[in-house]
Amino acid sequence: MRSSKKLTDHISLSHGVSVALQGLWRPAPPGKTQSHELQAREVTIIGTTDSERYPIQKKFQTAEFLRSIPHLRLRLPLQALLARMRSESEFLLAQHFRDRGFLRVQPPIVTSSDCEGAGEVFSLATTSRIPGQYDEKAHGGPTFFRKPKFLTVSSQLHLEAYMQEHSKVWAFSPTFRAERSDTSRHVSEFWMVEVEMRTPSLEEIMDVAEDMIKSLVQGLRQSPFLDELVVAKRLKEKPHAEESVEDKESILSRWNMLEEKSWPRITYTQAMQLLQATVSSGESKFVYYPSWGAGLQLEHERYIASKVGLGQPVFVTDYPQTIKPFYMLPSVTDHDDGAAGRRTAACFDLLLPEVCEVVGGSLREHRLEELELSMQTPDSELTLSGSSGGAENEKPAAPVNGGGDLDWYVDLRRFGSVPHGGFGLGFDRLLCYLTGIRNIKDVVPWPRFHGRCDC
Repeated sequence: MRSSKKLTDHISLSHGVSVALQGLWRPAPPGKTQSHELQAREVTIIGTTDSERYPIQKKFQTAEFLRSIPHLRLRLPLQALLARMRSESEFLLAQHFRDRGFLRVQPPIVTSSDCEGAGEVFSLATTSRIPGQYDEKAHGGPTFFRKPKFLTVSSQLHLEAYMQEHSKVWAFSPTFRAERSDTSRHVSEFWMVEVEMRTPSLEEIMDVAEDMIKSLVQGLRQSPFLDELVVAKRLKEKPHAEESVEDKESILSRWNMLEEKSWPRITYTQAMQLLQATVSSGESKFVYYPSWGAGLQLEHERYIASKVGLGQPVFVTDYPQTIKPFYMLPSVTDHDDGAAGRRTAACFDLLLPEVCEVVGGSLREHRLEELELSMQTPDSELTLSGSSGGAENEKPAAPVNGGGDLDWYVDLRRFGSVPHGGFGLGFDRLLCYLTGIRNIKDVVPWPRFHGRCDC
């Protein structure tokens, strides 16, 4: 319904009404915070609303409530800004990789890799029971593809197939994890930037990851997003935010630290020595004692990012083989100080201050016999790169007795292969860090997490 009114007429506007304004766009008077203002002369009501039922009101509303109405939350200034930042970031990433000779590819969302034993994948089932295609005992639902299939937890394995022909490839696509974690760092559907390339050097892969993030920040800096972000967060807090507003200087400091000199790199063993020395000296106490062979806990990652990075990201390399996936290539030199049985993998995690792990990568085992042996090891584990926000550190069990549904993956070595590696970046976690938003559920436009999948 359209209704045009002159500003001299009586106009009744309520929160949520859609209007078209006609007037003059002029510089704002001195003392105003904005540069320009619209001096409206006529208002046309395009879409009315029931103001009493409209969920978004001019009062304090919790982040939890706003997450339950994502279709309307998108109208808030901060969410609108995040949508524009996502769009610009995807353009900048595509431009960055194209300029460096990478081919963008489109990996599948539905996969045959079931990650047996993990219990953290979403399986597919049709809504109708087709005769001969319903295997209730094995799958609990229709098997449209004859065998159970799943939503991808990573594009890594398929990127390796592309890499054999195209040398350097990348993808930006959604991934899914059926984790029951209800933390500020986890969601069940998130976006990953994944890269695969021919190289025998882990250092080169880390260089590519560092260059990618620095290039993205430099591109975003040339846009008005930084200023808009501070304003949007201030508007969000009045009245819609729980979190405190970071000023421009605080956010700018984060961006500056990402662009500065090369980021520090330490081995897992060096990180463990640092953590253990900290405990021994009484400087810090951890809930989980740092012991060689165990994964780094969040409290450990935060300490490393703070003490080693000093505001910059930190690469931690060469984790123990026993806690990493079967497809990772062993380190050329074990970083174990000569201790027996301490074999390491040629891999890395990138830790950001506060957000912690945001990128994970490795060299891949490209030799057929070694890969088959690794897949047949009883305690070998399979990870498809990417936790719900992040990197290559989730460890479902590896298939035994041959490749099973991963026979096609073995074929990539059986029929010729080359040294290669890659990484996965949790894009939503990076966006959290760049914007200073503490909860990933407030960065993801349509947050899906355990117990919630609205709209």
